[in-house]
Amino acid sequence: MNKNVFVDQFTRRLLYKIAQAYYEDGLTQEQVARRLGISRIKVSRYLRQARELKIVQITLLPFDKRHADLERQIEQLYDLDEVIVVSAPDTSRSGIAQALGPAAADCLLRGLGGEETVALTWGGTLLALVNALSPANYPKLRVVQCIGGLSRPDAEINGADLVRRMAQILGGKPLLLPAPGMVESAAVCGALLADAQIADTLRQALDADVAVVGIGTPFEHGTAGQHGILTPQELERLRRKGAVGEIGLRFFGESGDPIEDEINGRVVGLGLKEYASIRRVICVAGGEEKFSAIQAALHARLVHVLVTDEHTAAKLLETHFLYQQPSHEGK
Repeated sequence: MNKNVFVDQFTRRLLYKIAQAYYEDGLTQEQVARRLGISRIKVSRYLRQARELKIVQITLLPFDKRHADLERQIEQLYDLDEVIVVSAPDTSRSGIAQALGPAAADCLLRGLGGEETVALTWGGTLLALVNALSPANYPKLRVVQCIGGLSRPDAEINGADLVRRMAQILGGKPLLLPAPGMVESAAVCGALLADAQIADTLRQALDADVAVVGIGTPFEHGTAGQHGILTPQELERLRRKGAVGEIGLRFFGESGDPIEDEINGRVVGLGLKEYASIRRVICVAGGEEKFSAIQAALHARLVHVLVTDEHTAAKLLETHFLYQQPSHEGK
């Protein structure tokens, strides 16, 4: 018999033995190396070779294959770091928020080591996230408000209250923005932004390790309209200019580009490009009414992680190839 055949057989036997010790017996590469009298580098190379020769074939068994496939496809099509798809009990705003909250809370918590800065906007989905958080003890963690107050101080979705509650649950420190989110004039806004405490808080929000944001819409039934932050006339003006959604009251159009409007000079908070520059932005949003806003935010790369419902996810997949964005042509 040809000598090379014997070498191949012996090599395959060794590859199987190494793979069995590593994958089935749970030994480390260093332990396998000591057991077989070879170097750890050789163990690593042999494991790679075992995979190439199909001696080792890894099979992934997803918890929910339908959602797992949806998540993977959307991640690839929209160039996202991660997509989390959940089933909602119904398509109402509250039903979707309650479904997204626990998934978003898990996504945030598993990425925390205890010394990060977390920036937070406001809204119903973020309230559901905070309500779903498990207690932790992270005294070096900071939770920072990245847009001023946008509702009554006693309202559950008030940004300052969400920041305080998240910090309390996680055992961290809240960094509050002592200002309204929307003021009457650009002059008032400028004066507030010049305040040292406000400027420092926004600077820390911009330097956050992770931001958790919701997405709003320019309609009367949207959060900004419902809470009287913007008038029906202002919302109509924004729609005429092409606005489809907003993050922290920073409105954007179908391409995700900022909408130019005088309200931009009255918002005490981060700008759209500033949100996009944060290292990791987790967007928690779903529902038919927010679909256009979510899709625009994804195409513009405003967020890195999306937590959404299965109906929104399916539509994102179905409509991807129909979406036209000239600024990305030929990419």
